Amino acid sequence: MTVPTGRRERKKAATRQKIADTALRLFLARGYDAVGIREVAAEADVAVTTVFSHFASKEALVFEQDEDFEQRLVRAVTDRPPHEPLIPALRQEIHALVRHCTGDDAAPVWRMIVASPALREYEESMRLRHAESLATAIAADLDLPPATTTCRTIARFVIDAYALAREAAEPEAAVDEIFHMIEAAWAVARPPQDTNG
Repeated sequence: MTVPTGRRERKKAATRQKIADTALRLFLARGYDAVGIREVAAEADVAVTTVFSHFASKEALVFEQDEDFEQRLVRAVTDRPPHEPLIPALRQEIHALVRHCTGDDAAPVWRMIVASPALREYEESMRLRHAESLATAIAADLDLPPATTTCRTIARFVIDAYALAREAAEPEAAVDEIFHMIEAAWAVARPPQDTNG
């Protein structure tokens, strides 16, 4: 996560983290559906309006690193060295995200998500948004229109690679297996502007 620089920004980030940590603790202890926003606010010692100023919905409390993950994916494209190929850069970032989300402490959270239709639906909409942001970054990197089908398709594949690998028995091996297919697809379909592979 990006570290805020100013005092006000640090305080705001600390409040946001406190709310998210409190919500997750309550959700894991009592069940996602059994805990309301008012209880989260009371336990975190903030107003309900403060909760909603940091999080758009109850579901967003569970996915508090959503924006950070999205930015990491975009930066894997935009911040890579000029001659680093696109797909290996994305593979490296997906490996990092999968490692983060498959640690022992993440397992109870994912069980909670799988058990909740509302959280599964939220996660699916989040993945679609991440794919669109990633597609836009890829297209901009290649000087193509954002809606270019090849860029949108590869972005979807990359986002799905994360979801599929996270659920696999051997997540790291799954990332590599999926990215072999993504690299093969990119080699055939990539726009001619991408000379770095």
